[in-house]
Amino acid sequence: MLEIELVGAGGEPVDLKRTLASHGVADLLPNRVDQEAWALETTLDIGGRAYPVRVGEGSPGHARVDARVKRVLPVVRHMLRLDEDLSRFYALIAEDPELSWVAQGAGRMLRSPTVFEDVIKTVCTTNCAWSGTVRMVTALVEHLGIDGRTFPSPAAMADAPGDFYTDVARAGYRGPYLQAIAWSVADGTLDLEALDGRSDLADEEVAERLLALPGVGPYAAAHIMMLLGRYGRLILDSWTRPTYARLARRKTVKDSTIERRFRRYKDFAGLAFWLYLTRDWVP
Repeated sequence: MLEIELVGAGGEPVDLKRTLASHGVADLLPNRVDQEAWALETTLDIGGRAYPVRVGEGSPGHARVDARVKRVLPVVRHMLRLDEDLSRFYALIAEDPELSWVAQGAGRMLRSPTVFEDVIKTVCTTNCAWSGTVRMVTALVEHLGIDGRTFPSPAAMADAPGDFYTDVARAGYRGPYLQAIAWSVADGTLDLEALDGRSDLADEEVAERLLALPGVGPYAAAHIMMLLGRYGRLILDSWTRPTYARLARRKTVKDSTIERRFRRYKDFAGLAFWLYLTRDWVP
């Protein structure tokens, strides 16, 4: 049993519950979020071996990490975004009565160990019901991951036969897209990890690179950018639009109206919008 301090890079508090429940993709395999105990259970690929990990509440201000090796700690810190400084965002929302609650430690979007994993999972959310997303990601993990427990490597996905995507994962038109991304990463022609928010790349360039990927449109690009820690774009889709309208007590709302509401948050506009929509996800 190990512990890590729940504090951001700017010294701001980190709410573990809010981080674990920050978005739905966080609960896809190999992750499982236990919302009764507020703990994350996952299996990490560390050096080609599968290591089970459980992250839950520890002593005050800390998270407890149950794992067999200390080598998982940097990965856990990365997933919880403890290297990110949200203090500037907290200052921006301090005077907004609908968002000031965020400064108690919300706002960190649980990310995967790799950008590759977040890209693949996001493509699996496009144009389908959530059950379809769960089916596709579950198949990837159970059939292509190490011991059927980790998210598969780009090489494992690239080497999978085409009928795996059609008959097992039942990915439909996404199958060739998923495999094409995996091939490009596996052979070194595509470096998705360079798109992380800690890199010097401008958001516009990152968006262009994402939109050039097969299967990635405006919605998917905005979603991936949020997981990269690039929060300027609003995720506008079939769930966020009606949810915002309901909270705003309107029948429908134009995208331009929503964008204008959150423009004051500048490069954090997309994060402010997402938190406004998901406040009731944690009691």
